[in-house]
Amino acid sequence: MTDAEVPRQPNTFALWREVDDTRIRTRLGGFFYLLAWLLTWGFSASPGSLLASGLLGTILFAALLTARLLHRPHGLDSPVQLQRWLDHHWGLILLTALCWGQAHAWVLYRSEYDDSELIATLATVAFSTAMTFNFAMRRGRALLALALLYLPGLAVLALNWQSMHAMLITLTCYLGYLILVLGRNHREYRATLALELKLLEQQSQLDLLSRTDSLTQLGNRYQFNNLFPSLVANALRQGEPLSLVLLDIDFFKKVNDEHGHAGGDACLSAFAERMRQVFRRDGDALLRLGGEEFGVLLPGTTQAQAWEMAERFRQELESEGLQLADQCLKLTTSLGVGSFDKCQDSDADAFFKRVDSALYRAKREGRNRLVAADH
Repeated sequence: MTDAEVPRQPNTFALWREVDDTRIRTRLGGFFYLLAWLLTWGFSASPGSLLASGLLGTILFAALLTARLLHRPHGLDSPVQLQRWLDHHWGLILLTALCWGQAHAWVLYRSEYDDSELIATLATVAFSTAMTFNFAMRRGRALLALALLYLPGLAVLALNWQSMHAMLITLTCYLGYLILVLGRNHREYRATLALELKLLEQQSQLDLLSRTDSLTQLGNRYQFNNLFPSLVANALRQGEPLSLVLLDIDFFKKVNDEHGHAGGDACLSAFAERMRQVFRRDGDALLRLGGEEFGVLLPGTTQAQAWEMAERFRQELESEGLQLADQCLKLTTSLGVGSFDKCQDSDADAFFKRVDSALYRAKREGRNRLVAADH
């Protein structure tokens, strides 16, 4: 998933952010486990005599490295898919930690590895430190990974208390420090994520405000200018119908003159609400294009279907008018309707002009009528 595909829903965004962070931070981890094992085996007293365990460890850590590299978050677009990817990837992380913890314990236990046990111990410290600072987004799982990395080695050290008590105490104290730091890093990660979510919400609100007409709560001209070309391009690409209805309130200046601008605003709001009652499908885009002019974009709708809805709107408005706070306002509207035709419309502008011409013909021919765009 790219930055251009960042999800907007808070829960989905939080999971997406965690997936992205996990992917980035685990990219090279498997390689260092393999490298640490090769160094531990290579610098042992007699690598040749430890061929079986050496090859087994090499194959195991190489397989885990390959699995982590191949497990990429491609095509994840739902919370369920994101959570599933996280669960599977954490499974690989925990399995790697388990294998390294056992390898470290084995090195401490076998005298053949005495010359390289310091390498394995330093690697354990490095891996646990990386776990604390890079994977604090899931505190419980990170604690489990620390336990898998550390406890097998500590158990072997405890069995050899007399000769290894200094290392046991040192590693135990460092483990306590890592647990404290992990808690702090987890809180910081969650605080950063909460801030990102807040900024995302504010950005969404600003984007909505920039695309919404404040009076009618319909889409505004800015939204129309962004949405219309993309719908036309999609209709051309998919071969599906796309219809456009343009509406203009008849003699709206008279409404303002008789009822004042407040009455005019109430009229516009009531007109928009009446539009919602007729053009109420999920895919319909209702817009105020400016002044008393409105538009409806109808994807997947033929001209005949758009005509039927537009004519129903005109007839209901003519017979019922608009109910304002203290009176029923008699009102009519002129409409133009058309469907995108690739043979006539070279682009979105040509399509709009054709329907706009139909609207103006409706006004010239006496208003309160619906006129279809020329074919």
